[in-house]
Amino acid sequence: MAEWWKEILVKFLIPETCYDEFFVNFNFLHVPCLKILISKGLGIGIIMGSVMVKLPQIFKILGAKSAEGLNFTSILLELVAITGMMVYSIANSFPFSAWGEALFLMIQTVAIGFLIQYYGGKTSKGVGLLSIYFALLSLLLSPLTPMAVITMLQTSNMPAVVISRLMQAATNYQNGHTGQLSAVTAFLLFAGSLARIFTSVQETGDPLMALTFTVSATCNGVIVAQLLYYWNVVPPRVKKVQ
Repeated sequence: MAEWWKEILVKFLIPETCYDEFFVNFNFLHVPCLKILISKGLGIGIIMGSVMVKLPQIFKILGAKSAEGLNFTSILLELVAITGMMVYSIANSFPFSAWGEALFLMIQTVAIGFLIQYYGGKTSKGVGLLSIYFALLSLLLSPLTPMAVITMLQTSNMPAVVISRLMQAATNYQNGHTGQLSAVTAFLLFAGSLARIFTSVQETGDPLMALTFTVSATCNGVIVAQLLYYWNVVPPRVKKVQ
């Protein structure tokens, strides 16, 4: 039983040296090992949360049969940022706990992009989005793509994130409400990007990753602030129905 428990912990949470510190030497205040444990725990928690982080947004669109208030260009830029981080992390062999949420966020973001087109009466464009995106993703993950291109894509994440969030913020401001934007999704993205600042420093040591998440957290904070500001504002179309 003890060996099985050790195998699980060493495989998913802490290196063997930290296992010895905690469970052989009973040194539970060993700072380097505590940092590793917290970072791994946060990483796994973020990945588990990412499986459903954008589902509230998807369900809100499906329930309203409308993507009103969502900026399609903003969604595309967000998809570029998510894809860049995922491909860069895979190319650098970073642990899955350091980037795994990007996989689930990518799938959900593509779905939102398709739904925006579908409920905008442009289903063919939505299908085109899916086809072109997954073809490009396959190319980026193949050995044909030079590492310099992947690094450049990751570097472009910061302007992509900033422009994406600013475009959504501008749409919210122009509308005077946040439309079908999901508060649950926005709050989860904000919390996740904050936690990722610590985990990226701890698990990858890559300053580019840490800076990307810092910028992402700041921009997501702007959207959260708008959601709070427009909390009681009802979109005009909903008022009309009522």
